[in-house]
Formats: sequence, structure tokens, C-alpha cells
Amino acid sequence: MNVDQLSINTIRVLSAEAVEKAKSGHPGLPLGAAPMAYTLWSKAMKHNPKNPNWINRDRFILSAGHGSALLYSLLHLFGYGLTIDDLKNFRQLDSKTPGHPEYGHTLGVEATTGPLGQGIATGVGMAMAEAHLASKFNTEDMNIIDHYTYILSGDGCMMEGISNEAVSLAGSLNLGKLIVLYDSNSITIEGNTDLAFKENVRGRFEALGWETLYVEDGNDINKIEEAINLAKKNTQKPTLIEIRTEIGYGTTKQGMASAHGEPLGAEALTGMRSLINWDNDEFHVPEEVRKHMEQIVEEGKNEEENWNAKLDEYKEKYPELAKELDSWLNLDLPMDYLESEEFWFFEKDMSTREASGVLINRIADKVPNLFGGSADLAPSNKTNMKNRDEFSSDNYAGSNIHFGVREHGMGAALNGMALHGGVRPYGGTFFIFADYMKPAMRLSSLMNLPVTYVLTHDSIGVGEDGPTHQPIEQLAVYRAQPNFITFRPADAAETAAGWYVALTRKDAPIGLVLTRQGLPRLDGSGKSALKGGYIIKKEKGNLDLILIATGSEVQLAMEATKVLEEKNIGVRVVSMPSMELFEEQSEEYKEDVLPRNVRKRVAIEAASSFGWHKYIGFDGKIISIDSFGASAPANKLFEKFNITVENLINTALEILN
Repeated sequence: MNVDQLSINTIRVLSAEAVEKAKSGHPGLPLGAAPMAYTLWSKAMKHNPKNPNWINRDRFILSAGHGSALLYSLLHLFGYGLTIDDLKNFRQLDSKTPGHPEYGHTLGVEATTGPLGQGIATGVGMAMAEAHLASKFNTEDMNIIDHYTYILSGDGCMMEGISNEAVSLAGSLNLGKLIVLYDSNSITIEGNTDLAFKENVRGRFEALGWETLYVEDGNDINKIEEAINLAKKNTQKPTLIEIRTEIGYGTTKQGMASAHGEPLGAEALTGMRSLINWDNDEFHVPEEVRKHMEQIVEEGKNEEENWNAKLDEYKEKYPELAKELDSWLNLDLPMDYLESEEFWFFEKDMSTREASGVLINRIADKVPNLFGGSADLAPSNKTNMKNRDEFSSDNYAGSNIHFGVREHGMGAALNGMALHGGVRPYGGTFFIFADYMKPAMRLSSLMNLPVTYVLTHDSIGVGEDGPTHQPIEQLAVYRAQPNFITFRPADAAETAAGWYVALTRKDAPIGLVLTRQGLPRLDGSGKSALKGGYIIKKEKGNLDLILIATGSEVQLAMEATKVLEEKNIGVRVVSMPSMELFEEQSEEYKEDVLPRNVRKRVAIEAASSFGWHKYIGFDGKIISIDSFGASAPANKLFEKFNITVENLINTALEILN
């Protein structure tokens, strides 16, 4: 048996044994896809396990994340630091080998995958970032950014709608360095894919602008290598390589749905061992395979060393470009500017979406690697950078991205850009359509990615478009999401605070929730909003009542205070653009803003009341909207739903009495 086949069999056995020991997992994909994965990693992919963060490495995403045992076996054999004990602890508490791959948890995992299709769409974002950096920093004689993005996906990924959005975008952009290996085994959890999936996948990809290749035998590593090399030569189109495989290959469950998501069982595992003449202890790696892998790892190390030498030459020939590349990769920020009066100053009243548009352009003038756009809503979201070109198949150096009407794909692509590194990604849509992005936004939080979501038209202020376009429960939804910053500013200065957080925060995504309608500039707003909640108007004399508001409702609280103060009531107004940031403050600060002994409180927000009770307590009241909206001019809707100064005054007087 040659060393290639022995290595493939080692991957198969390690993967199956990990699942069997855990009594949980998905052995079918690793058994069928081991040859393509081995071929890619050993013969085609440019990577250095000794430095997994090498910027010019090829990226690999296991979009079919349920097949994680395959990835962990590869990471072990190729020297990424996973041990045999890690494989034995597959799917166990606190292990480095969780049920689905988790970025930042396991060295060598490029993206958190699990929800099917997300990996493909994330890979599209990586390929976009690579194209952008290459266009910016490569010269006629030196390609310093020059790598591929590889994705291994299955039938489930092909069925999920997000993959079609992303594939369509990639085809339109001619992302030639994007290559998808399609593990085509015609099996899902419920049985044969013919039950619900009879389409011509290659035909669909061709229609979406992709090159497609076909390998009939998933065990023929020569044909697989040949197909990958052909795909790499086509730099004008992304490539799909459909590789026909048998799920659960080499076992009595071969080709059966039962091989997908449950351990093989002792009998089937023994049968596989017999078929491939595997007479070794559990979790054994033959010495011949070890030496073979060491040689491949050494080649990867040499590849990076050659690139480093090339980089040194690049620095000598193009010192300014090299310096800027380093700045992009470090995500450097002009902190002096972000602290300056110019960044925070606005001379006129405006909606917070308009303020965000002003800020995006201020930032774009100072932060060259700002990279983003909108899901076909840039004029409404105000996400366009006026002094930047469009990112397109004709100009990858452009920074304004047109994602098309593809929120699903946009969210995941933004994750891919952040994972790739070197750019600061943002994407815009109406807040109501964040529902389409929810799985990708959740993965942003799981991966601790600093992605900025510009979410405009934040309430019933949308007006005539009606309840389909008016967010009600969305604020509560994103406030409930761990490690996500929901930021709903009250005016332009608070919007600046939101963008300041978006730029400086390294470990969490942020949603900037912005108004369609114009808002006045408020006295006292500004940098204090960085704390999430702050006293925007202090009480005169004794503190009798606290009004808490966000966004467009802060101005209502300020107006109501004028009337209440005329009645000799001591009113404090607290602006709460971000509950998450407020909760990060010290207990002393939170007590200073919202003292426990002041129980008379009213919160007002043109959205669901869910989540506000922790701030208003048993003696407080919430003015909110716990129904869907309606179609009418915005001012009429605020009256209809009692989001008014008058109702706020009456509610305050009610609880005081």
C-alpha cells in the first residue's frame, strides 16, 4: 500500500474511532471525503502548520461542519497541535475537538461552521478580501497577496438558500481564487437526496457564472488533484468540483443514511478495518504516515520562508506599500482623529442614518481598509463611501461593495472578510431584514469578530411601508444574543459613539440601529454614550423620577422633562443606546446612573417591552409597542401607538401618584 492510501486510511480510521469513542458524531462524511481532503491538504494547498496565521496561506473551510472529525484528523496529522488525546476527547466538555469546528478554539480552524451553507458564504467573503488586498498591494513584478480559498461542502450546503446567494455573488464578481469541493454523495439525514433535491447542481453553478468540473470516483486522488490544478488555472471564474463519493465508505453502512449522523458501531468499524487491512491499535498512526506528514509540513514551512524572503525584497522595492500593508494587517486606527472634535461634531440636525453616512465618509478618509456596502440599499442606508470606487469584477481595488438583495449571503461574507484579516468590514440593510442575517450575525458573536452591521429604519418611524418593514421584536432579539452590541443612538453625536465602538472593539460585532426620520441634536449627548447608558439630563434638586430612553425616544423624554420640572418634579433622563455596554460598566457607575433607591422609573422605546423590566423594576412603567405596526405616515404612527410626550408625562405622573 502506498503512503498516500495509507494516509487516507489513517484519516478514515482516526475519524471513525473518534466518533465511536464519543458515541456521537458524523462518521459518514469523513469516510467518503477523506481522499479529497488529503489530496487538497497534501498536494494542492499552500499552508504552514508551524504558523497557522501566515497571511498568504490558502484558506480551508469545512462548510459541512458536521464532518468535524475529518478536520480534526487532518489537523492532527498535519501538525497543527491537536494530539491523539484531543481526538479521543472528541465532543467532550472543554476539549479542543468540539462537535462542530469553532474558530479561535481549535488552532487551524478558519471559521466556525455548523449551520449548513454558512461556510460557503463565509468563504466568498474571504475570497473578496483576498482580491481586494491583492489589487491594492500586488505590483506588476511581485504578487505578495496570492492565495486560494478552498471550501469542502456537501449536499446540505447546496440546499440551503444562503449558499445560492453567496455563489451568485461570487460568480458575478468572477472570484477565480475560490474553489469549492462538493462531496456529492446524495445522502442526507432523511435518506436519499432524491426525496427533495433532484436539481443539476453543476448546471446551477454554471448558470451563476462558475466553472464546473466533475470527478466520478471520489477515491481517485490523481483525478482529484488534476481537477484542483485545473481549477487553480482558471482565475476568471470560481470553480465547483463535484466529486462523487459514497457516504460511510468501506463499511456495512456505505451509501446509507445511517452512516451520516451516528456512530458506526463496533461491527461496522471492525468490518472497515478488515476491508482496508488495518491491524493496528485504536488511534494509531503508522510511522510511515508520520514521516510523510513531517515532510509535507517541512515543505509548507519552506513555502512561507520563500514568501518571507519575497516580502523582504518587496519592502526594499516598495517601502511605502509595505508599510501600508503592515498597517492594514494590524488594523491600525487613527486614534487622534477618533478623539478629535471634528469626528464628534455635527452642525445640523439629521437622522441617525444620515449621521452614520457622514461618519462612514469621515472614517473612509482616515481608515483606508474600510470595506463594505449594502444589500442593495446604499442610498437608504447611507453606506456609500463617496471618495471610493465600486468593488467589482473589473475593479477589486474598489471599496464600495454591492452585495445585491442578499442579506443572508452578505452577513456571512462579512464574517469571511473579518476572518481573512486586513480589512474592516461593514454591511447595511433595513433593521427588519436583519432577520435574514441572524444566523451569520450569531456566528459573528460566536467567533468574536468585529463586524459592523448598519441597520437603518429602526422602528415604526419607517412609516408608510407598514408592519412588514417596521421592527418590533428585533431589538430584544439582538440584545438577547450573547457577545453582540446593540447600539441605538439618540442623535448624531451618539451615532459617532457607536462608530467609535465599532472601530475600536476587537472582540464583538455591533449593530448600529438607526432612524429613518430626522432627530434634533441633544444637549449633553456625545462621548458619554460610549458607556452604553449615561445621564444626558441631570435632575434639578431632589431626584424623584428617572426616564430611560433610546434612539428617537430620548428627545421625547427631554421634552417631557420640561413639563414635569414645571410641576417641581426632579427628573433625570438616562439615554441608554446600548444595554450591553452599560452592563460592562462598574457597579458603582451603574448605581450612580440608576440608583436603586429611586424606584419611580419610566422607560420608553418604540419597540417590544421585552428586556426592559430589569431597569424599571416593580414600581416602574414601560411605554412600548407589543404588537405589530401599521401603514401610515410616521408621525401618525407614533400617535397611534402612544409613543408621545403626552403619554410619557401622564405615565410619569401616574406612577408618582
